Amino acid sequence: MNAVTPITADELRETINRHLTYTIGKDKAHASLYDWRMAVSHAVRDLIVDSWFAATRRTYEAQGKRVYYLSMEFLIGRILDDALVNLGLHDQISAVLADEGVALDDVIADEPDAALGNGGLGRLAACFLESLATLGCPAHGYGIRYEHGLFRQRFAAGQQIETPEDWLTQPHPWEFERPEAHYTIPFKGHVAQDNGKPVWHPAETVLARAYDTPVVGWQGRWANTLRLWGAHPTQLFDLERFNSGDHTAAAAPEALARTLSRVLYPEDTTDSGKELRLKQEFFLTSAALQDILRRFLSEYDDLALLPEKIAIQMNDTHPALAGPELMRLLVDDHGMDFDTARDIAGRTLNYTNHTLLPEALESWSTWLMGRVLPRHMQIIEAIDAAHAAATDCAPHLRIVYHDQVHMGTLAFVMAGHVNGVSALHTDLMKDTVFADLHDLYPGRILNQTNGVTPRRWMRLSNPRLSQVITGQIGAGWESDLDRLAQLRDGAGDPDLHSSLRAAKRQNKETFAAWLRSETGQVINPDAMFDVQVKRIHEYKRQLMNIFEAIARWQAIRRDPGAGWTPRVKIFGGKAAPGYHTAKQIIRLINDVGRTINNDPMTAHLLQIVYPANYNVSMAQRLIPAADLSEQISTAGKEASGTGNMKFTMNGALTIGTLDGANVEIREHVGADNFFLFGMTAAEAAARAATPDHARSAILASNALQDVLQAIAEGLLSPENPNRYHGLVDHTWHHDPFLVAADFDAYLAAQAEVDATYRDTAKWDAMVLQNIAGSGFFSSDRTIKGYMAQVWDSRSLI
Repeated sequence: MNAVTPITADELRETINRHLTYTIGKDKAHASLYDWRMAVSHAVRDLIVDSWFAATRRTYEAQGKRVYYLSMEFLIGRILDDALVNLGLHDQISAVLADEGVALDDVIADEPDAALGNGGLGRLAACFLESLATLGCPAHGYGIRYEHGLFRQRFAAGQQIETPEDWLTQPHPWEFERPEAHYTIPFKGHVAQDNGKPVWHPAETVLARAYDTPVVGWQGRWANTLRLWGAHPTQLFDLERFNSGDHTAAAAPEALARTLSRVLYPEDTTDSGKELRLKQEFFLTSAALQDILRRFLSEYDDLALLPEKIAIQMNDTHPALAGPELMRLLVDDHGMDFDTARDIAGRTLNYTNHTLLPEALESWSTWLMGRVLPRHMQIIEAIDAAHAAATDCAPHLRIVYHDQVHMGTLAFVMAGHVNGVSALHTDLMKDTVFADLHDLYPGRILNQTNGVTPRRWMRLSNPRLSQVITGQIGAGWESDLDRLAQLRDGAGDPDLHSSLRAAKRQNKETFAAWLRSETGQVINPDAMFDVQVKRIHEYKRQLMNIFEAIARWQAIRRDPGAGWTPRVKIFGGKAAPGYHTAKQIIRLINDVGRTINNDPMTAHLLQIVYPANYNVSMAQRLIPAADLSEQISTAGKEASGTGNMKFTMNGALTIGTLDGANVEIREHVGADNFFLFGMTAAEAAARAATPDHARSAILASNALQDVLQAIAEGLLSPENPNRYHGLVDHTWHHDPFLVAADFDAYLAAQAEVDATYRDTAKWDAMVLQNIAGSGFFSSDRTIKGYMAQVWDSRSLI
């Protein structure tokens, strides 16, 4: 397929004005910024639709394999600016709007981030959808249309406060509601026998209604579909109850249904929260599979062809019910026998694992599963029995074990391929969390190292760097990122180093200006921007980072004239509402920031920044401005990471452990261009098993003792000196993620960072090598791997 048909400025102007008048219902004289954004969005969407329809027709004509990607998260960010870059329309639209006295940057900033994800899992899914479209692989993404997302984060007295996201309070111009595409999703009830066959009689039902967003690839040559499900009641309104005066109960069906698509990851510390999460996962999975089978049967009449025509990817364990649900549909609705259905499902489904933490591999009590999904509990037990009979496995390798349904085991057993997301992660899957299953099913585990789309994370987010790269190696690298290696030909060119340094400096000034306008905080662009942005979790070790900030502050106060490298430490990320320790870490970061930022002796040398509500749009401002990327998770705990890749592409140097994709980043950029510290995964596992490892490490580190004493004495929380006693005690006596054991090595690596940053020529050379070595981490490369090794699918462009 060809790129999108060229359009003139006059045609764009006419289309925008037409939408402003006839879609939005405004004239130019009275149009607000919102009105202009909606008109521009509809005009750009029109252009995408042509490519979208053409891709759909080509897919039906080819009758090849389709890919279906099931994910609880799609962290897509703003759509307008991404579409403009992929269609090559940014400058044209900017000029058209400028003629009307409207700034395109203001129009773009007016679009709310779609609240459809939380962190790396959802951002990865979004990158994959864009790369699937860029590569012309026919695909659908399936997710949930959350009304309020995870939550909007703000801080009050340093504490995280969660409020609902409100992105859908305005019309969403990119989606097409499909009221005809709806499916009944059953829950609860009982299973009876009818002529020897099980029949599920659900007690509750909701409707899943489709909302489609086209996802356009580079140069508009192909567009795929992100189909999100909204929950609606099967009985909209109980008029009899309303007329009898019970007004609240009359609307109860609608309210109960909408809970399924209101919030991402509802708090699950209560029984009702657990039930809601399980229902959400089934809601997504059942709606997607019913839709997939409906589309398949519109083309083919033999369900035995499913594995040849369809590849379903389960992104983590959240969609693991795809196995039993596909079998239910095949057996109960289409009359297939169990063994055949089991074989077809196993050759159609694939599973991506994203965690080495056993507690993160979901499990549900058999009581809850049997109550909410009684037919699925029967099917899971049958799958488990077949798994046990075929492998003669030990009891702990059963899907149902100790009255729990283990979703990781279910996903593994039902998948044709199980992939890790970095080379180290895949090896550790085989050696740790799935070691026994790997022995039972050899060859099932394979690796597909994650990647990110360079269109959003370089071309869109960092136009200054992109311009330097294009000037050096020519156009077209955005879809062939391996070409970044050609930058090494300019390693001895001082003009290239100067251009890269100037682009970084301008990005830092831009971020500093944005931060001041948003928060009032003033930071120095001449300082090193030292950044850690990611979900707040103990294994990601934001705690070690803020401990280092305290140690640095104490050292500066002891010797302020020691030639310190000025730093701005920037944090970003949310903690799960019920994760008390993570929320305490957030509060400690903010308390430390309040103290250090107001210390006149040190404020010019060290600042702490923690803007609230980190999201894709903030990342697009911050990552291009970063000098140092903190990738400091405990070795053996991070599956891959994708933020590490984005920072590397944008010329930030990494301080990190041999964890996740850090290992491969270091290999590709060169060991001399990476600030390595800490234990290996094997060493970390051995240390964690050593009794009293935390106390012994603290007693060996004067710096860490001083940090913990300052916290314990309330120096950083004078209004409540006891605030962090629990956190300090946890570090002394537990420290499961080895902050204490790695702390002194981390301090030494940070001292090396300081010295290198002062050596401008050396730092510049390392920056160039990092950008040049980052081509491997394009999500295009990752998707090509899935297409060849997992899905057996091909491009149609």
